[in-house]
Amino acid sequence: MNRLIGTYCLICVLFACKEEKKIVETITSKKAEIPEAISLFGDSLFSPAPSEKLLERFTEHENNYLKDSTNVENIIWYGRFVAYKGDYKNAIDIFSKGIDKYPDDARLYRHRGHRYITVRKFDLAVKDYEKAAKLIEDKPNQIEPDGMPNARNTPVSTLHGNIYYHLGLAHYLNRDLEKALGAYIKCLATGDKPDSIVSATHWIYMILNLLNREEDTKKYLEPINSEMDIIENVAYHQLCLFYKGEISLDELEKNLTETPGSDGIKYGIANWYFYNGEKEIAKEKLKQLVAQKSWNSFGYIAAESQLKKYF
Repeated sequence: MNRLIGTYCLICVLFACKEEKKIVETITSKKAEIPEAISLFGDSLFSPAPSEKLLERFTEHENNYLKDSTNVENIIWYGRFVAYKGDYKNAIDIFSKGIDKYPDDARLYRHRGHRYITVRKFDLAVKDYEKAAKLIEDKPNQIEPDGMPNARNTPVSTLHGNIYYHLGLAHYLNRDLEKALGAYIKCLATGDKPDSIVSATHWIYMILNLLNREEDTKKYLEPINSEMDIIENVAYHQLCLFYKGEISLDELEKNLTETPGSDGIKYGIANWYFYNGEKEIAKEKLKQLVAQKSWNSFGYIAAESQLKKYF
């Protein structure tokens, strides 16, 4: 009798384990089917698989976070690498938990706001960056370390610059051009690194043209030249030289590829056609851009926003 009961219990345990495995597999399957974001046109957006190199670096920061999840540096770096892995919703949750612990650390709002932009929650991004901007008032600026270092392993941006840059972008994506312009002008004033100058100038130039203030662009383009020591923002530098008339449209377009690195130039060209009255050409180029896979790039998101607003 006892043997029979034992056998029955074993069967029950095995059945329960099997059912639990099914549940886990179902949850995993459903998680894989849940999009990281929804486009402005209602399309589901999924992240590609991360590279092995990125996963190695992610594991390092994950281990640091698991050892001490109360350390703000661990929170920031873990959240950043969760986002690099394409898990934007979880990254937002990590930064939110960090904000609960450190509500006065501007960096947490800066990074959460970035990922709100990625998932098309522009109003929440604006709110985060406005909060971050208040938190850095009267505080010294600081170099922001790169999550994915450039070829020279030299950071090219600052905390203050990045806060105003992304605040400008969030306003721009919401099509609030006056506020976007104000934020980018503040961004330009945060430092003198060439990479920061060309990135802010590019957006300022586009916004001024969209506001029919072409004459005002001249003073911003004046410092731009081909001898600038650009480390990362080559696309923005090339666009600024194009705006200034120092390189042709053919030169600007000749090395474009279907990669996120080319999205900024593609959007800049499409927008150039747009504010110069060639709306149909602009529309076609914007549509070509959003037909690509790099839905998390700023150029792609800006193209999506412009198509939604005007076409």
